[in-house]
Amino acid sequence: MMDREWFEKDFYAVLGVPKTASAGEIKKAYRKLAQEYHPDANPGNQEAEDKFKEISHAYSVLSDKETRAQYDQAKELYASGGGFGPGAGGFGGGFQVEDLGDLFGGLGGLGDLFGGGGRRGTGPIQGEHLYSTVNLAFTEAVTGTTATVAVDGPSVCRTCSGSGAEPGTAMTTCPRCGGSGSIALGQGRFSISQACDLCHGTGRTVSTPCHTCRGNGTENRVRSIKVRIPAGIKNNATIRVAGKGAPGRNGGPPGDLHVRVNVGRHPLFTRRKNNLRITIPVTFTEAALGADIVVPTLDGRVTLRVPAGSDSGKTFRIKGKGVPGARGARGDLLATIEVIVPGELDDDTRRLLEELKALEPADVRSHLGVTS
Repeated sequence: MMDREWFEKDFYAVLGVPKTASAGEIKKAYRKLAQEYHPDANPGNQEAEDKFKEISHAYSVLSDKETRAQYDQAKELYASGGGFGPGAGGFGGGFQVEDLGDLFGGLGGLGDLFGGGGRRGTGPIQGEHLYSTVNLAFTEAVTGTTATVAVDGPSVCRTCSGSGAEPGTAMTTCPRCGGSGSIALGQGRFSISQACDLCHGTGRTVSTPCHTCRGNGTENRVRSIKVRIPAGIKNNATIRVAGKGAPGRNGGPPGDLHVRVNVGRHPLFTRRKNNLRITIPVTFTEAALGADIVVPTLDGRVTLRVPAGSDSGKTFRIKGKGVPGARGARGDLLATIEVIVPGELDDDTRRLLEELKALEPADVRSHLGVTS
């Protein structure tokens, strides 16, 4: 949804990227800034919270290909016209613009930025998107779960149910616009009409504002939202929950909720794509003679056959014991053995190893061209 910030701010500068930046570069810049200024990382810091909202707004515009194109077009047209204030030049002289939508008509939806005469801008406006973070255990991310997410932001006022009026009172005709929903601005060469800032284009105001929201219809509070976490989700992934953002205006739909996922570490497993990795200690005799060893997985224990003569660092693939993929198929568990050499030897162990040494090849490094 377009707003005046399209003309007042340079969203590219907000994210610290050039106008030629690719979608990947924009996403990378946003993630870096979002982590730095996220409210969870800056509790009680209003400046950081405002900055986070600013970069989130900039990213919501630039991350969408179509919206970004409209933004670039609007900025270019605005710059070429030298602004829309009284006496602005660049469009020729002596005409009035009843609706900036007329001026921008046919330019990919730019006419919806400013409303006029009750035609545009007074219609439904989608609520802003909200952002939150959820922390998951490693196993929860692998198997999937339902998490309760705390969402701090605008919500429908519980006192007036979003009407803005004190319960028991009625709505009245807006005294500023006379019910038209729009007011005229400017003089001289330009006269523009935009949505009334008192009634926000509805043409109606409340006679007695709600004591909780002061007539806004919304209140800032923390809500608890249950979010379904799909199996196999990755660390730093974002889940979009449609319709769980801030309430819309003028009957518009609510925004969306974007939840960033933080996945904790596991004491045994590491993840690479949809495969899991684990290091399994084995004794010298198990590696030399071969052995059946028990390996833990996220589904329970399995038995792995280690062939005789296995070297330290050898990796075995256990099928289907990894992370579920997008189509449901699971990755594998890659088990790497690590031969453990005893650090301290008693007399019997040392004697046995000396006997074994006598049976070893004379020089196992002869192929290197060096002598012992």
